[in-house]
Amino acid sequence: MSSLGSFVWQIADQLRGVYKPHQYGDVILPMTILRRLDCVLEGTRAKTDAILAEHADDARRDALIRRTTGLRFYNASPWTFARLLQDPDGLRANLVDFIAGFSKEIDVFEQFKFENEIHTMAENNRLLLVVQKFAGLDLHPDRMSNAEMGDLFEELIRKFAEASNETAGEHFTPRDAIRLMVDLLFAGDDSGLTDAGTVRSVYDPTAGTGGMLSVAEERILALNPDARLALYGQEINPQSYAICKSDMIAKGQDASNIRRGDTLADDLFAGTRFDYVLSNPPYGVDWKASQEAIKLHVQQAGEASRFPGGLPPISDGQMLFLQHVATKLRPKHDGGGRAGIVLNGSPLFTGAAESGPSQIRRWLLENDLVDTIVALPTNMFYNTGIATYVWLLDTDKPAERAGTVQLIDASGFFTKMRKNLGQKSREVSEEDRARIVELYDAHSEGEHSKIFPTDTFGYWTITVERPLRDEAGEVVTDAKGRPKPDAKLRDTENVPFGYGGNTEGASGRDATIRAYLDAEVLPHVPDAWLDPAKTKVGYEIPFTRHFYTYVPPRPLGEIDAELNTLVAEIMELLREVER
Repeated sequence: MSSLGSFVWQIADQLRGVYKPHQYGDVILPMTILRRLDCVLEGTRAKTDAILAEHADDARRDALIRRTTGLRFYNASPWTFARLLQDPDGLRANLVDFIAGFSKEIDVFEQFKFENEIHTMAENNRLLLVVQKFAGLDLHPDRMSNAEMGDLFEELIRKFAEASNETAGEHFTPRDAIRLMVDLLFAGDDSGLTDAGTVRSVYDPTAGTGGMLSVAEERILALNPDARLALYGQEINPQSYAICKSDMIAKGQDASNIRRGDTLADDLFAGTRFDYVLSNPPYGVDWKASQEAIKLHVQQAGEASRFPGGLPPISDGQMLFLQHVATKLRPKHDGGGRAGIVLNGSPLFTGAAESGPSQIRRWLLENDLVDTIVALPTNMFYNTGIATYVWLLDTDKPAERAGTVQLIDASGFFTKMRKNLGQKSREVSEEDRARIVELYDAHSEGEHSKIFPTDTFGYWTITVERPLRDEAGEVVTDAKGRPKPDAKLRDTENVPFGYGGNTEGASGRDATIRAYLDAEVLPHVPDAWLDPAKTKVGYEIPFTRHFYTYVPPRPLGEIDAELNTLVAEIMELLREVER
């Protein structure tokens, strides 16, 4: 933990006895935000007070203050941390007044229900101690950058999540994972990002504490300091929303672009498309709470639905987020957009042909929206050690990538951490990240990179019937003399679109399936036939299969020789014992 993070964590010691460890965050997080905002306003107080005195009831006051100070928020109360400490007896009321004095953009303390905590601390003689500690903490932007502030928030949230045995990963994504996603996302648009007058929008539908938005902003401004950037985010968790919004406010971003709500049930940016979308949605979490709203949306929106590929099983909402992300990108005719979303392995292959997940993959692939899928190292995240994948989507692929999907196996590109953070024991270093981005940029075949036409991932599931036979072994027929199928012998086979090399139209499909039946089925069961009415279309992306390398077992002679050597060593040891 950083020295600053440790210092803030030590402030929590003042809460011991009054609060349990899992409750420390209810105080420390909003107090950290409050102190940051206080420091940001430090140099603007005199100007703000003068305008407030002259335009107390002026409707134009807010705009005048913002124009004069260059900030999107202000505080109309007379209080700062320093002034609060000058009146210890009135601290409780003054602190409440201080928080109430913020302009309407600062609604974050309501999300924390922080006034309740103020009263609890005051009644237990902790309030003055805590305010004194935070007053000594210098969080001015000149001393602590936005990126450093984001890192501090991340540290504190992780620490409090550990103390409460919660899932840290629900709140934020590790910075190294975000930086990789952002660099991959921007790798396809470096020239556009460096153009004079560049204007870009970035959206995160699962914003958490705003880590992805912050890193995206840092990266774009590093490429082009004059770029105009608009950040948008939606977050369901009230505390995460509060932190994200506070961070955006402190950076001078439009706070109204950070909104609280259930993204799946209610898109608070309906009708808006973005240049870039980044997301790390929850894995394997059901969408029961959003089910009614989602189904109503699909019914009412029709073809304009955010879920045009269909709905996945209720047990996992990842593929709903995947579709939402795709539909929030600018369309090709409007300049196109790119997205990066990190998911577990389930969306690659779960579901049989024409199931919800398969139909969603079909929609993505047939519309050529999938640019690249990158396998990340395991143990990359704080709350899970499972395999995860970054899906890169693009609504306007360059000609050399059109109609193809690149798979990158970056599972071995990591650096071991000296100390685990939750389940995170590996990180993607700058060198690792550069290697992965280089593989993407090269867009060529190799040990860690494969490129496939999109229809490689399509297949037909065919139903193979075999005749029902009576006790004498004779085929049972229907009234028209056709053999009846035996349900117990019924089987299905998956026929890849590329089998035989011809998938154009119905005739190509029929010829391919016939060729497969003749070559793969009839030689083994000559009495089989196909039921074409049951043929289904499916899509899956068997990622690991494409990178599997067969390792033959060692020769038997080599194994025997090693065993003989070991037996001889054991016998010699036994003889020494007998002596």
